Amino acid sequence: MTGELPMRFRDDALPPRVRIHEVGPRDGLQNEPSRVPVAVKAEFIHRLADAGLTTIEATSFVRPDLVPQLADAAELMPLLGDLGERGVRLPVLVPNERGLERALALGVREVAVFASVTESFARANLNRTVDESLTLFEPVVSRALRAEVPVRGYLSMCFGDPWEGRVPADRVVRVALRLLELGCAELSLGDTIGVATPGHVASLLSALKDAGIPATKLAVHFHDTYGQALSNTLTALRHGVTTVDASAGGLGGCPFAKSATGNLATEDLLWMLQGLGIDTGVDLRRLAATSDWLAAHLGRPSPSRTVRALSHKES
Repeated sequence: MTGELPMRFRDDALPPRVRIHEVGPRDGLQNEPSRVPVAVKAEFIHRLADAGLTTIEATSFVRPDLVPQLADAAELMPLLGDLGERGVRLPVLVPNERGLERALALGVREVAVFASVTESFARANLNRTVDESLTLFEPVVSRALRAEVPVRGYLSMCFGDPWEGRVPADRVVRVALRLLELGCAELSLGDTIGVATPGHVASLLSALKDAGIPATKLAVHFHDTYGQALSNTLTALRHGVTTVDASAGGLGGCPFAKSATGNLATEDLLWMLQGLGIDTGVDLRRLAATSDWLAAHLGRPSPSRTVRALSHKES
């Protein structure tokens, strides 16, 4: 794929480097209407690594009847062994101790748990209250740490909830502090239904800082429902966040929150970051070509504006 790259204008108020936590193979493909063959998933992840992504969330060890698109997790992970040898991080989502057992048996070296900030989503996603879900995660995190496997904590519905509306910052702070107490090494703040705006992001990050949670412990995970994902990300960068979740081609949503639309596209994020002179180590053209390739397998164009623009210029 050919096409120009963005003009660079460095802003010294922003971090010089950002780590992209690629979630397309898990958070992207879990929302597809049909299952993607495991061989295609493995090639997708290899292509992402070849484009320079060093953290790629590979899959989830959830019940197959809940997320059938990821039912092949045990088949997929052995196909990715060479990437671990190359230093590519391949975290997986585990919902409970059974999921962790399955992941550890396959040699997984990083895991994540998925918490909710709101009671309504905790019920919809885990059929538990917020406190019950945190209690469920306690032995999961403890056992992972004993196995020297770091744990990431996802916080969903950090800004708005389809049932409860606006989410107060103190609820996010409470769950964030609890996950850190359990031993999570990093927290990803999720705008699950994409309703956040830059002012809301700044307010929440300030509240977390005031509670003693440094930006170095945080990542942001924005959905682009109202076209705010990039502006929200830029706001987070100005507040010291240096890890951003994104999905190649803008794939994804949430099977437990039907109003959730696609994730921030990794290519759109890269276009902005490169224009700001921020290093990521990722080759934009190779990544866009990968999303084009996957879109052909899925039978529809990529929703990423950058992928479409670069593809148009090539043709």
